Amino acid sequence: MTAAAAAGTEAGRGHLAMLVFSALIAGSFSLGGLVANEISPAALNAVRFAIAAAAVYAVVRARGGLPRAALVAPWRYLVLGGLFAGYFVTMFEGLKTAPPVSASAVFTLTPVMSAVFGWLLLRQAVGPRIALALALGAAGAVWVIFRADVGAILAFEIGPGEAVFFWGCVAHAAYTPLVRFLNRGEPILAFTFLTLAACAAILLVWGAGDIAATDWAGLPAIVWITLGYVALIASSTTVFLVQYASMRLPSSKVMAYTYLTPSWVLIWEFALGRPVPPAAVLLGVALSVGALALLLRE
Repeated sequence: MTAAAAAGTEAGRGHLAMLVFSALIAGSFSLGGLVANEISPAALNAVRFAIAAAAVYAVVRARGGLPRAALVAPWRYLVLGGLFAGYFVTMFEGLKTAPPVSASAVFTLTPVMSAVFGWLLLRQAVGPRIALALALGAAGAVWVIFRADVGAILAFEIGPGEAVFFWGCVAHAAYTPLVRFLNRGEPILAFTFLTLAACAAILLVWGAGDIAATDWAGLPAIVWITLGYVALIASSTTVFLVQYASMRLPSSKVMAYTYLTPSWVLIWEFALGRPVPPAAVLLGVALSVGALALLLRE
């Protein structure tokens, strides 16, 4: 196999990883919207990442354990874990008031911000076509966030949930290029585990009060279902997928797949029997899908 063919194969695997990521992460928005007012975001995410870290550690241990080199400069994992913690806590905080489709539209703003961080950290340039795609995706996101209300757009009447979650998306956008910037050749599984462990440690300290105040025995079943999903699917699996793809694709293309998230959320909402937005709002979702097609075109 030639070097070009090998690079193409690796890039293809990165694209497949992010396609799966977009479908799995969408479930967090729909399920999160059902439980956001049932449990503290800090308590939910602290337990979530502790479970996720334990699950990934079991795989790492089965494959020979952590290489000593991965433990060099542990501050790297605190930086990445802190960004991830901020993203997920603000996500569940935002879902207390923001509809899942609207919150997922805020998430689609991350490619624009990720491209900026990618240039600052890795000098990954953005050409005219990618810039057009990012602008198109951002326009689609704004259309959904403001619920297709031109008056609300002009008045910039953004909901409190969307505003809170926006700052979490800034953290997520910085996380993607930082994975490549901070990785020193460690195996992806080891890197994933240490990032999850750092995230869990930060949240266990940050959310200690909320954890102690939560009536765990009295939580409804949907909270435990959501906790299992976000811990084992939307945490350990998606962190691995993003880190895997980030080592094979430019940051802007990794985050391009977030443009599929509102479409996946619509499918999740329909499957869960919840109402979908009116047709006018769906125009923004269509713009986001168009942006993805432009970003992925070679």
